[in-house]
Amino acid sequence: MKKILYGIALVALFLGYQQAEGQKLVLIGTNDTHSQIDPDEDGLGGVLRRKVLVDSIRNANDNVLLIDMGDPVQGTMYFNLYRGEVENMVMNELGYDVRILGNHDFDNGVIELADNLNKTRSEYVSTNYRFDDPILSTIFKPYIVKDIDGKKVAFLGVNLQPKGMIAEGNYDGVSYLDAIKAANSTAWHLKHNEGVDFVVALTHIGYSPSGTGTSDTELALLSEDIDIIMGGHSHTMLNPKDPDSKPWLLLNADGDDIVVTQAGKGGKAIAVAEIDLTNNMVDYKTIPVDSRLDNRLDSLLDSKIEPYRKGVNEVMQRPVGKLSAAADKGSDALLNLVADFIRDRGRQLDSDVDFAITNKGGIRRGLPKGTITQGQIQSMLPFNNKVVVLEMKGSDLQDAFNIMTGSYGAGVSDEVTVVTDAPNGIMPIINGKVLDPDKIYKVATIDYLANGGDYMEPLTRGVWVAQSTDKVYDDVLLMLTKGKYKGKTIKPDAKSRFVTANSIGLYF
Repeated sequence: MKKILYGIALVALFLGYQQAEGQKLVLIGTNDTHSQIDPDEDGLGGVLRRKVLVDSIRNANDNVLLIDMGDPVQGTMYFNLYRGEVENMVMNELGYDVRILGNHDFDNGVIELADNLNKTRSEYVSTNYRFDDPILSTIFKPYIVKDIDGKKVAFLGVNLQPKGMIAEGNYDGVSYLDAIKAANSTAWHLKHNEGVDFVVALTHIGYSPSGTGTSDTELALLSEDIDIIMGGHSHTMLNPKDPDSKPWLLLNADGDDIVVTQAGKGGKAIAVAEIDLTNNMVDYKTIPVDSRLDNRLDSLLDSKIEPYRKGVNEVMQRPVGKLSAAADKGSDALLNLVADFIRDRGRQLDSDVDFAITNKGGIRRGLPKGTITQGQIQSMLPFNNKVVVLEMKGSDLQDAFNIMTGSYGAGVSDEVTVVTDAPNGIMPIINGKVLDPDKIYKVATIDYLANGGDYMEPLTRGVWVAQSTDKVYDDVLLMLTKGKYKGKTIKPDAKSRFVTANSIGLYF
């Protein structure tokens, strides 16, 4: 069995990082940083702090590559206002060597994506996407091979299935190849035909199986020629120092050890894999990105960010409404609040709307108690989604509720209670009545879900009867400042609308 050196020490220049010796390569990995240019609400992360760590590791080692596993955009007002310009500028300043795509890189469509990437200085790799766009097809390579002190190190790029995850119309001209087959066949070619010494799979497919079943754990289990997987998408923190971390050391198809890295989300940490190319041993650790780095920040980079920061701060401070209690990210209170907003907008489009459905994945931040601002609403609902009204047969809605309940990631407006443990399966109750499989309902949702996003295929069976002309966040802002909620303090409903029978007094 191939040996792996278990690396658990934190590293940085002032934390005792040692000079690399011999044929060694240090890979610094980021993933799912999601436009977190400045530290987040908890005071963690920030690109200026990240640069301190990157610079210190480069200063201590001869062979260092800075790599991103996708989704550097979407999540704060920097992306809403500047559409990727800031994130790509910063990645140029930090000197990213290799990048792959995440699903949110497509949020503004392939033309804008190509324009943004064409202005950067990184190399790009995608092994299982094929691009019709002439710029993207030129930018991306199926693999990259680098010579490191006489050793050949190859990099693959493994991307997720766009259908069901990326909004329809945003990935036009992108063809998907099976991720596992493409990665393994390319790795075999590199090892056996090109004589590569070490193969690194850079992935944006997630740590654990999701709707498609493709994941880093599956790739590890089915691979023979991949030596390390550096992943993203699932926001998983794989930390050798944390006993509660998910396994970061897995077995491949030959029973050999394979390291899998991922550093959570929001740039709160970086993943560092130090590879001894004489024996393929890997020392893996994560390094937190926090305030201990603040005495070494790069003032030049800060000055380049500052003009953008002023625009962000202006929007983030503009008041639009009030909440009587906080609606934290991931909470039922927040999910219910957004679902009720979508229902209210749906009823403006069609007064006969029965209820609304939304998804947790489209809600990117929480809201505080008291004054809420325009920037908070826009960064809470940052996507280009629009509210639509569907006519749907009850039997199709039953299929949708089954998917929603299994995903733990969906929300419904307050007309709906979903009993999750009824004898015959999931039992939706709408306005006090059990869902009628033969009835036609009018449902408000977002176009992303109506087109089958988040694997909600049943909603594609509905008939579109109305659609907002504005983005969801614009609709919400209008309701807060000029419509139903103007001048009112909103009380979020913190109770889950997905319940057990006993909790609501039902006995079968």
